[in-house]
Formats: sequence, structure tokens, C-alpha cells
Amino acid sequence: MYKLRLKNATLDETDMRIVSALAENARIAHAELARMVGLSAPSVAERIRRMEDAGVLRGYTIDLDPAAIGLAITAWLRIRPLPGKLQKVAEILAETPEFVECDRVTGDDCFVAKAHVRTVQDLEVLIDRLIVHATTNTSVVQSSPFDRRLPPLVPIR
Repeated sequence: MYKLRLKNATLDETDMRIVSALAENARIAHAELARMVGLSAPSVAERIRRMEDAGVLRGYTIDLDPAAIGLAITAWLRIRPLPGKLQKVAEILAETPEFVECDRVTGDDCFVAKAHVRTVQDLEVLIDRLIVHATTNTSVVQSSPFDRRLPPLVPIR
């Protein structure tokens, strides 16, 4: 059994195979998933429900290509709020739909945020919203060597 840090739930080998299969195709039918892992469909459904209840599976989503809908530029912004502006910067990031990911981090910067925009001018507008309240360092993504993936499903010692 594998112990999960946050929810005190356990994953066995079958659960990990279910999670991996769902990561590949979240729309897979329970019957097909059951065949893949050697269980009945009701057993698979119960395991999925248990993992949802434990917070292991937090949702199901689509994989959208931003460039295919005209958002040709992806950028990562490292953001350091000016003194007293941390909450204001967090609000701007949360309210700006072009920012699709944001983490509060340790180190010199407080936030690392990912944005998708149509043009360099649109990126400039995003930066201008922030520079009244923070300093920024922006990196434009040239390419991604691999797609987003699951963290390793390994024993926690």
C-alpha cells in the first residue's frame, strides 16, 4: 500500500493503474477500465468514488491547445510584489483570465504565473497591470519538451 501525504488515504497497485488510465483518458467507460485492471465495473466505480472522496482525484478536465484557439504566446511570469502589495497582486492574478496557473513560491519572487495571450502587445498589457504593484520577470515559452503529466506514483517513505 502507498500512503498519501495529505489525505491519509492509500493507493494500491490497482488504484495507481486506474489513476494512470484516467490521466490518459478521463472519459473512459468504467466497463473498459474494469477490463484493463481486472476488476468488475462496480468495483472500479467504487474505487474511483473512494479516491474522489479522499481528494486524490479532484476533477476531470480537457486538454486544450491554446494556440489552436488563437492564444499563440505562452509566458511564465515571476512576480515580486512591492511592500504591502502581496494581496493586491494575488487579486489581480486571480481576476485575470489570461493567467491559467499561479503558485506562491519561496525565494526572491512570491508568485510564478503562467499566461496565454494572442500577441506580444497583449502580454505587455498583462505586465502593465502588475508593474504598478510588483516587479516582474517574464519568459516566453518557445516549446515544451513534454506534455503535462502525473507526478510519480511511488511509495512515500
